[in-house]
Amino acid sequence: MKLLDGKLASQAIKDDLKTKVEELKKLGNKIPHLAAVLVGNNGASETYVASKVKSCEEIGFKSTLIRLEDTISEAALLEVIHKLNYDNDVDGILVQLPLPKHISEEKVIDLIDAAKDVDGFHPVNIGKMVQGSETFVSATPYGILLLLQHYKIETKGKHAVVIGRSNIVGRPISILLSRNDDPGNCTVTLCHSHTKNLKEICLQADIIIAALGKPEFLKADMVKQDAVIIDVGITRITDASKKSGYAIKGDVDFENVSPKCSYITPVPGGVGPMTIAALLMNTYKANSLNHDL
Repeated sequence: MKLLDGKLASQAIKDDLKTKVEELKKLGNKIPHLAAVLVGNNGASETYVASKVKSCEEIGFKSTLIRLEDTISEAALLEVIHKLNYDNDVDGILVQLPLPKHISEEKVIDLIDAAKDVDGFHPVNIGKMVQGSETFVSATPYGILLLLQHYKIETKGKHAVVIGRSNIVGRPISILLSRNDDPGNCTVTLCHSHTKNLKEICLQADIIIAALGKPEFLKADMVKQDAVIIDVGITRITDASKKSGYAIKGDVDFENVSPKCSYITPVPGGVGPMTIAALLMNTYKANSLNHDL
């Protein structure tokens, strides 16, 4: 069993981007600028946004964090995004989800300029991804592809089983792995809460992407020998023995599944860092496209 170390792989990507940014500076070209919008003070969201802003600073990107109260009206938030769309210095716009219940996430995502949608959620970018056109791919699925690339894991002709059909992870990664690309060329089975014989399907899988948000759902008896396991789940579980008061669990029963695997991602430290690396890649790309660099 070998760990798919997202910290290691993401650092390699960040090091490469840092070199590219230094070159942009030498040439007097514009450096990438990511604007992150955080509504309210959700603990997990605070952590995620802080990591993204810190990563920008590490590699020389410009970053702007816009903090808004959770009582902000939907109209006021949409106005903030409208201004960012027309700010020529901003290359990428990130609105941290989830949003307060009185705000439509669909309206917010739809309003973001598709050319600045570095999270890859805009319908235009989703459509291009489905067609196999060049676009911004959702950060977590893109991060998974980058992780597979880094570790040179063969996907061609493999059977990939995706557990979870969210628009953020499950559906897009199922499409990406089925594309005629590398990584890709998999035969993909997309499973969900209504899938019958899930265990039997998983036992046929060469690659399993667990993205359903249920701690330790994937058990050892659902995994065949030498399978590749990508754990997207990250759930806080109350744990009095921890200084923080909680433990982080993935969707995979790591202790019992890992001995059977050829490769497996840890939680934390697997897909999470790769999501940020993918976001940075998208922001660099947006800067290049928007300014013809």
